[in-house]
Amino acid sequence: MIDITRDTFETDIIQASMQTPVLVDFWAPWCGPCKTLGPILEKLETEYAGRFILAKVDSDQEQEIAAAFGIRSIPTCILMKEGKPVDGFQGAMPESQVKAFLDKHLPPADTDPDSHTSAAAENAELAQMSPEAQIEDMVIKLKDDSNNDELRFDLVKLLLREGRDDDAKIAFAPVIAKTSVVRKFDSLQRWMQARDAIFLIAPQAINTPLTAENSTINAHIEQLNATISNNKRDFASRFAKAQALMATQRFTDAMDELLEILMRDKTWSDELARKTYIAILDIIEPKPVKVAEGQIPPVDATVASYRRRLSSVVLS
Repeated sequence: MIDITRDTFETDIIQASMQTPVLVDFWAPWCGPCKTLGPILEKLETEYAGRFILAKVDSDQEQEIAAAFGIRSIPTCILMKEGKPVDGFQGAMPESQVKAFLDKHLPPADTDPDSHTSAAAENAELAQMSPEAQIEDMVIKLKDDSNNDELRFDLVKLLLREGRDDDAKIAFAPVIAKTSVVRKFDSLQRWMQARDAIFLIAPQAINTPLTAENSTINAHIEQLNATISNNKRDFASRFAKAQALMATQRFTDAMDELLEILMRDKTWSDELARKTYIAILDIIEPKPVKVAEGQIPPVDATVASYRRRLSSVVLS
């Protein structure tokens, strides 16, 4: 169990939920039902042995966090996975109902002591393969496991990195309807849209790995810079620049530009800047590494830094 403050929100909820589901318990010292639910949650966290993290937010002390989650009554519990809320409940439920809620969302208990070793060996073997060999391997595996969303995400991402846009769209087609419910697929679609937008500027670059050395795209970015310098609130030009940077895999530069929009208008164009920023984080985040029980998975420094920046702006 951990107590959350504004300073630890990014690390202990957003970042932590990328690896392990986090159950956020909004409570207050004066709340009677909270005193009933709290011990049940703490007991289950121990019983579930690392399958989820219990994070407690004192709604009186951390009103900004409660407001960000739209909390209207307590106790309220929100389950976070991969940096976003996926489900929740209000009120003091009995232990059996809380367990049913958790079991619906949490991964099964790991009963295979060799699973971490085999996963590490598989990751090491994959790292030794060329991108072409990795793509071929993933295509073969998807034929036997076509519903493996994580594998499909990795395949489409690698195809896009290698500039194989047509192949990426073919691989993405079976799950395009899932973009509204699977955030990582939405992120891939936003990357493809950014690349398609820049192909209108540089059609000769279609099906090539777009890089920062493309003179046509760089000239386009310079034109956008000139427009932005005359109007700092020209969000359409800023977003077009961010898309060009995203398309050419200058991901941190793209996020810097999106932050410029967010600092001026968090809700511009139905939160387009925030959604695209999150998409980039999904794209650049390394594949999770399994670690032995009790160990903390490594966190990518760039992803962690830019998640903190986003939280700082969104909660300001």
